[in-house]
Amino acid sequence: MKRLIILSLSVIVFAACMQNLAKEEAQDSVKTATIKYPSDVIPFMDKWKILLGDGTRSDSLVNFQKDKFFYVQTDSVADWVVYKTPNSGVTSRTSSNTRTELGEKKHWIPEEGGKLTGTLKVQHVSTTGHASAASSFSVVVGQIHSDEGHENEPLKIYYKKFPNHEKGSVFWNYEINTEGDNIGRFDYSTAVWGHDFAVVGKTPTDFPAEPEDGIKLGEEFSYEVNVHEGIMYLTFKSENHKTVTFTKSLIKSEFSTRAAVPDQVKRVYANREKGGGVEREIAYAGEINYFKQGAYNQANAKSTKSEVYGGDIDKQYANGSYAEVWFRKATVGPSTKPLNK
Repeated sequence: MKRLIILSLSVIVFAACMQNLAKEEAQDSVKTATIKYPSDVIPFMDKWKILLGDGTRSDSLVNFQKDKFFYVQTDSVADWVVYKTPNSGVTSRTSSNTRTELGEKKHWIPEEGGKLTGTLKVQHVSTTGHASAASSFSVVVGQIHSDEGHENEPLKIYYKKFPNHEKGSVFWNYEINTEGDNIGRFDYSTAVWGHDFAVVGKTPTDFPAEPEDGIKLGEEFSYEVNVHEGIMYLTFKSENHKTVTFTKSLIKSEFSTRAAVPDQVKRVYANREKGGGVEREIAYAGEINYFKQGAYNQANAKSTKSEVYGGDIDKQYANGSYAEVWFRKATVGPSTKPLNK
């Protein structure tokens, strides 16, 4: 009888354990089913690879995420893909700046072209840095990057906000593709809303005037980059701002003589040995390029003197030394013929 009771109790205990295990597995299954990956929000992730601010790389982004760097956040408006990166971390071989940024797998020449769009809001830029350094307090949210020659950048779309300002600026930079062995980097900057790249403080602690038509942190805007038959067509939109468009040839230079180099470039890069250089007449014609999108942090300890807390990423996040950009829509694909062409 005693053995029978013990056996019965064992059966009951075993059954209860199996029931709890089944419940836990079901709960885990529900949790797994409700996880949203960036590829669930923006389904073009199969066309990209990524480099994160801690040096993590991945060529397969379907159902890929990483806490603190690349993940999904939901607010009252939408699900967003978050790109977050510190002022100091692991960088690419060609840069001193960290990034959590997509790199397009497909490469193309300007004559073939392509189109990139993004709808986003910048949630944070570094609050540490020198006001007199043009890259301080800024993040690049979209690029065209060359994979040949000097590996320059025909396009970088920036958001920048000084710490004591409510509104920041959106602008885009074109990097002059210098001819010959002149490999200096010389950007020409154009304002979209607010200031351009060249507007800086007179000293490290002196801030310029706040832009009247600027964009706040958390304020949504969108861009379209359409490179068609060698011409780059840019469109910027925001609900509370005028839509702005630009056209720029990537196959014929505007800056092939010293006289044609803009005064802005000569002024910003006056301390460089060759004073700005000139561009090859065909600009980026025939040169392999690709799109990039995400958060390419422009703050670093070297050029902008931003605080990096010994490279400790958690301390940087806790003390404002990072960039964070949220995208809710984005597309990449072939170029389209402009409506007015």
